[in-house]
Amino acid sequence: MQHSENLLKAVRDCRLCEKHLPLGPRPVLSISPKSKILVIGQAPGTKVHATGIPWNDPSGEELRRWLDVDRETFYDPEVFGIMPMGFCYPGRGKSGDLPPRSECASTWHEVLRQTMPEVKLTLLIGSYAQTHYLEKNKKRTLTETVKSFATYLPEFFPLVHPSPRNRLWQRRNPWFEEELVPELRKVVLDYLS
Repeated sequence: MQHSENLLKAVRDCRLCEKHLPLGPRPVLSISPKSKILVIGQAPGTKVHATGIPWNDPSGEELRRWLDVDRETFYDPEVFGIMPMGFCYPGRGKSGDLPPRSECASTWHEVLRQTMPEVKLTLLIGSYAQTHYLEKNKKRTLTETVKSFATYLPEFFPLVHPSPRNRLWQRRNPWFEEELVPELRKVVLDYLS
């Protein structure tokens, strides 16, 4: 337990890519050695950076709706571990936030995952998490990967990002809400029971 607390402190004190972060470093994650489900998203946005609470924005509301869990359950690190691909807000690009900085995953992910032996399911949210964790097993497109979610179970469950920017994608892919979300809820409930 002490080891994981020291590691978490080291991550929160991380300054590896400080010079590239427009708002400065503020690593945002929430994990426990008892986490059952690990949520790996992209990187914090400005609202999450400001509060230091992961998924504390409209994307988080949508994700919790998909999972059919309340805030209390979602923010219990013994239930959900939350570890983005990039722990700090990366800055703004031409069409939204910049990609997560690669230093976080290469420096911290493996060692952090080793402190969470109870994790039975990892939600891979968005293309960065899917590329990193599924590697050659991911499909040609994000849509194909998400549609093939059953292929990756029981270890991984790939999802599109729940950002309001992806509402158009959801309208074009009604199977996501009609078929995948109910399956996601079932799988999550099984792990939480």
